[in-house]
Amino acid sequence: MYIKGRYMLSACALLLTQQALATGMDCTKAASPVEKTLCANTDLYGLDTQMGSTYRELIDSIPQAQPELRKAQRIWLKNRDQCAENIECLDQSYRERLQSLQAQRSVAAAYKPVLEDLRQSIQAASHGDAEFPLEKVLDALAIKTGTSTFSDVADDDSSSDETHFPKTTPKGVTQDEWQALSASKIEGAGESGNSSYTLMDLDGDGLRDLVVDTYTGGTGLFSYVETYRRAGEIFVRRTAVFNPETSSGSALFSINGRGANQSVDWIKVRGNVYAAYRNSYYGVDHLYLLNPLKLNDVVPTVIVNYRYQLSIPKTQKDEGSGATNTLSPALHKTLTQALSNVSKTEAKDIGDQRQPLCPIPPTGEGEGAYYGFGPGHYTFEIVGDTGVVIDNECFIGRMVDWFGGYSAKRGLSAQFVLRKPDFEGVERSYQVNGRRRMTEASISIGKVEGDNLD
Repeated sequence: MYIKGRYMLSACALLLTQQALATGMDCTKAASPVEKTLCANTDLYGLDTQMGSTYRELIDSIPQAQPELRKAQRIWLKNRDQCAENIECLDQSYRERLQSLQAQRSVAAAYKPVLEDLRQSIQAASHGDAEFPLEKVLDALAIKTGTSTFSDVADDDSSSDETHFPKTTPKGVTQDEWQALSASKIEGAGESGNSSYTLMDLDGDGLRDLVVDTYTGGTGLFSYVETYRRAGEIFVRRTAVFNPETSSGSALFSINGRGANQSVDWIKVRGNVYAAYRNSYYGVDHLYLLNPLKLNDVVPTVIVNYRYQLSIPKTQKDEGSGATNTLSPALHKTLTQALSNVSKTEAKDIGDQRQPLCPIPPTGEGEGAYYGFGPGHYTFEIVGDTGVVIDNECFIGRMVDWFGGYSAKRGLSAQFVLRKPDFEGVERSYQVNGRRRMTEASISIGKVEGDNLD
């Protein structure tokens, strides 16, 4: 009877907590400067109540997305608290957050069936192929017919490397489409680099729209993708004029060709076309469903998580010379044991090392040299650092990968690098083999990670 009563009390407490989230905070318990300011200001209290209700509706609408949504809300609360007693700051913070939550709620209501279809399909595919369930589903949904692709052509002057929009009708383009393309002055799309063009029906109206993929040089080696909607006798650019100097400009998304593991698949789900933009890391694929002809403020997202089985091959190959060498049994065992300290599910970056990875001597390099391998580089991802003892000598070890880059033949592309704590001597590098298995597919709603999307 007592146990039953405890459960009844817990249920009541949970109900009261949920009601409080939906109706606003309990001002009899206000303690912090922010809470007291909210309770003393009718407008702010009203915003807090409205946001609590909207947040609860969003949480309830997509249970699968609750962990991500709660994480985002905690981050916002932490930032909100920086306003302290500043009413203007709090008002702005609440209005911006409320606008974001309302947008997410609308997207959740519209895209929940699509997200659930994808999640369940990926989950089902993982039973037959745990390595590539996402790829299997995307391939099955890919648009493979009804498209035509052509590219910029070289100038007549063979000494020039410049290219331009074709001057004659490309193969696969109808006369009607060519007239609309010519009237739309699409040649401006290729001013920043070589472009390719794909005609496909993006909105289901029976007329093919235009996808433009433009390469832009520079540090990131970006390819920007923008879209044009067929509107009568012309093609209309989705947003403003393309300007890569201001980040994405009118681009729907961009692909970073140096370092980042990004890609896109054009798919059709429930009769609608999406640019399925993938941004990947060690242990996780983020798949964002972008509406190709609209602005994408908050986006339906599928998150696929993996776990790796890592190993150090006994035979190591030098990528430069092609020469091979075989590790001694003792060294192979030591490296294998060190690799077991590296996460099998997520990149830890440099991490918060509370203890030195190697003993700190009385003299020599500063203490910082012993707590981690050191700074990384944008072209690779730091999975984790660990100490490695070889022949009674301690080394700092680091596993790096290329943002979860993975193939059927090689599996995970990764390396395990060693250095002496005092930075003397040549770094040692060893190939790492990694095979993955999907552990979970979940869904969420939110901003696209990265700056190069609109």
